[in-house]
Amino acid sequence: MSSIKLVSLMVLASLATGQAWSQTALMKQAQGLFKPIPANAPPLPGNAATAARVELGKMLYFEPRLSESHAISCNSCHMVGMGGVDLQETSLGHRWQHGGRNAPTVYNAVFDVAQFWDGRAKDLEQQAGGPLVNPVEMDTTEAHVVEQLKGIPGYAAVFARAYPAVPDPITFDNVRKAIALFEATLTTPNAPFDRYLQGDEKALDANQKEGLALFINKGCAACHNGINVGGGMYAPFGVVERPGADILPPGDKGRFAVTKTVSDEYVFRVPSLRNIALTAPYFHTGKVWDLRQAVAIMGSSQLGAKLSDEEVGKIEGFLGALTGDQPKVALPILPPSVATTPQPKP
Repeated sequence: MSSIKLVSLMVLASLATGQAWSQTALMKQAQGLFKPIPANAPPLPGNAATAARVELGKMLYFEPRLSESHAISCNSCHMVGMGGVDLQETSLGHRWQHGGRNAPTVYNAVFDVAQFWDGRAKDLEQQAGGPLVNPVEMDTTEAHVVEQLKGIPGYAAVFARAYPAVPDPITFDNVRKAIALFEATLTTPNAPFDRYLQGDEKALDANQKEGLALFINKGCAACHNGINVGGGMYAPFGVVERPGADILPPGDKGRFAVTKTVSDEYVFRVPSLRNIALTAPYFHTGKVWDLRQAVAIMGSSQLGAKLSDEEVGKIEGFLGALTGDQPKVALPILPPSVATTPQPKP
């Protein structure tokens, strides 16, 4: 039996008997597996943040004219104020097309190992450009993004403040960089679990502590660990038992589409569980709306464990402690179009 498994069993047993030392043991184990979200946004390699660049990124994040229809912005699918998601199974895009997968939350995405369910974007900067040129999402082109922004006179000064040393700062590359810098600020620190990891034993109630112990002991923390309680690795969906075709459709082979490696069939980036109580529906298909059901499915599919209703309830209680302070973002005032601004193409 591994040392982690042994300590987990000891924690569970001592929790049941109320021994005081068990609380210290559980906290130490949790501190070894997880890390609290920092209060400030992390720096992005090769993409220095300034107040002007973050403000530009915020404007572009809410800018619907970056889409061909002038109706869709980044915020359409990753809504600030709604857990960073759109609460849809799959998002609506250009001409009412549906995307192929559920939109992951943008909150705390800066801490993920890569972006998108299949990890095809290595970072936020690369991710920010993807939906813009995707024909199912915003359906524009890199050249038209630049043409559109140059056709809105008010953006010239905003880009010049953000990139003062550049003769022609309105570029697609700078659009991606600025959006990424804003997205990096969308973190949710100070969750009850963060305070617990920082040493506040009372931040979790007794039920949540039992849920945490189960989360570790049952094996959930093998994949859902680190600062984002997930997001740091890839794993096959259906390690022990594949869920039904509605939850794991055979036509979507996940990371295999990126790597073309057979072992990557039905492999996906492990999602972060931060703010999971706010981000239904669940899984890459968005077919499960009940967090309790999602926990039970993961128990059977990934761990081969038949979780009891009581165990599911306690784990759900712990997951509720992962909801942090939500970003407070003032909506930007976007510069107006003029007669010569490129018009939408519905």
